[in-house]
Amino acid sequence: MSYKVINFREKLAKLTDHWSPKVIAEMNDYQFKLVKILGEFTWHDHPDTDEVFIVVSGQMEIEFRDNTIFLGPGEMTVVPKGVEHKPRA
Repeated sequence: MSYKVINFREKLAKLTDHWSPKVIAEMNDYQFKLVKILGEFTWHDHPDTDEVFIVVSGQMEIEFRDNTIFLGPGEMTVVPKGVEHKPRA
């Protein structure tokens, strides 16, 4: 069996577009996506799945209808399915 190491920084260096997630791995029925962000995204939710945000470098915030959280390098959060949120760099 072949095993691969996936380096986030190497993959991020290949991305040029913002808010355009790229699949970097798959496990069972899950896809792992990497994305560069700039500015803000729209209000949205995911009715069928949770969403994970992991910050590799830089900072981001995620606005919810009742509060805002801030993430820095090496930090993550899970947004539960159905929760409306608005990420921004």
